[in-house]
Amino acid sequence: MTLRIIPSGATLGACVEGLDLAQPLSDEVLGQLLQALGQYGVLSYPRQQLTPAQLRDFSQRFGMLEVNVSGAYQEPGLPEVMVLSNIVENGKPIGLSDAGQDWHTDMSYSRMIAFTNVLHGIRIPHRDGQPLGNTAFCNMHAAYEGLPPQMRQELEGMTVLHDFDKFWEMMRRERGSTRPPLTAAQRAAKPPVSHPIFLLHPITGRRVLYCNPGYAVRINEMSERESQQTLDFLFAHQTRPEYRYAHRWQTGDVLMWDNMGTIHNAIPDYRPDEPRLIKRCQVMATRFFHDDGTPRNAARPETETA
Repeated sequence: MTLRIIPSGATLGACVEGLDLAQPLSDEVLGQLLQALGQYGVLSYPRQQLTPAQLRDFSQRFGMLEVNVSGAYQEPGLPEVMVLSNIVENGKPIGLSDAGQDWHTDMSYSRMIAFTNVLHGIRIPHRDGQPLGNTAFCNMHAAYEGLPPQMRQELEGMTVLHDFDKFWEMMRRERGSTRPPLTAAQRAAKPPVSHPIFLLHPITGRRVLYCNPGYAVRINEMSERESQQTLDFLFAHQTRPEYRYAHRWQTGDVLMWDNMGTIHNAIPDYRPDEPRLIKRCQVMATRFFHDDGTPRNAARPETETA
């Protein structure tokens, strides 16, 4: 079957047909998928049957895989593969819940940011024939382009501080959470980092709004009051309905998204008795950035039109 990339027709999203992800990926097809990921932000591959090792092998063609430092909820013998689930066996959860996390971009709190997440849906809950636990996205190319031109001009060259503790504390406030505060050692291991508020996307060569409600805490070049007012505006702006897209999960789906060009939110609309099981790899942006955060042969920026 010939590879086909079918756009969703929405602000984000495309379906990739004609590809068996259990088979090795050629350089030519990899190039096509990279371009499609930059263009559409979210790619889905339906009806995939993958072992955890095959999920890892496919994912690492896109870059170096993150290994979660906690060591928890990893596939046995495959630390690069994390288990996301609400299933409890023998009184113990078999995976980490990814629901109720609100809008965020993975690893923006790290010097080496995330490129793409790759998730394989093993068990997907349904109710009344409709899938639950869908993943929502917002388009950060469109969010940048939709900013008032004067604001784009004023914010150009500024940086945003991202802090893991903000997200952790938000999750601690969730009903029923038993998470303790981060220890001093944990905070020292994840210090806040700064990134450009407008990131030049390495695939599209266009600017994106790289600032998300989950981790962004301060615009460094502004007073605290002005920074908070601006962040409040940006958070409301980037989640406007016209920038949104939701993937409706089906069993066997492999879903991947571009963390630079989108923010995402796992919708927590399923109950504990509605089992959900997903295997996940997270690809860091080592393909595009050096360890110090400087770009590797980045795409040239498109000429400003506003």
